Amino acid sequence: MKVLFIGNSHTFFNDMPLTFARLWEAGTGETVSPVLLCHPGMGFDYHVREYFESRFNLLYGGFDYCILQQKAHPFAGTREDLAAGKRLAELAKAGNVKPVFALTWAEKAYPEHQEQMNAFHEELCRETGALLSPVGRVWQDLLRQDPDFPLYWQDGEHASVYGDYLIACTHYRLLSGKSCGGLPSMGCDFSDTEKKAIREDPASPMRPLDPDLCAAIRSAVDRAFTD
Repeated sequence: MKVLFIGNSHTFFNDMPLTFARLWEAGTGETVSPVLLCHPGMGFDYHVREYFESRFNLLYGGFDYCILQQKAHPFAGTREDLAAGKRLAELAKAGNVKPVFALTWAEKAYPEHQEQMNAFHEELCRETGALLSPVGRVWQDLLRQDPDFPLYWQDGEHASVYGDYLIACTHYRLLSGKSCGGLPSMGCDFSDTEKKAIREDPASPMRPLDPDLCAAIRSAVDRAFTD
């Protein structure tokens, strides 16, 4: 399976697409080839302006899915953003690629922003027929149960390694239709502020994560899809 990720730092942080690929392989026995078109701080409007980059990959890259993530923190969600998201989804479908919108999560300091994010992504999916990966809803549900659950990186905006494990599990559950229950507890950690370890070792190997925290995440993801 080939998956194109179009987004920003919230997409590539902690090598989330690599975690997704490893979880997919562990849960399905199939391999995933993840490809990124991700630029820090950029949203759907940027990827529409850089049309030829997105166009070539979506039309000729042979992808099965394209997971699209809007910029956030602050989250605008304007009519222009909506139009740009729709255009990317239409381009994906023209290349026989199934579009998936990744529902972002609110900043730690402003959980009330989640409602706007939910409404924006739900409208996009209604109007385009795209799939919705309900990351923000799972994130919100887990924090409702345990406000101190370590989903955020130190800036209170990006995901921690556990936040990105949640994202990868949510994408896995959506696309595979399988429970997350038996997935391994592993991820890549960008916790170092300067990312020195990643810069010095570009391979950024996966490492084991806390099994209890990961089990709680997998349960929250499965619960979201069951509910």
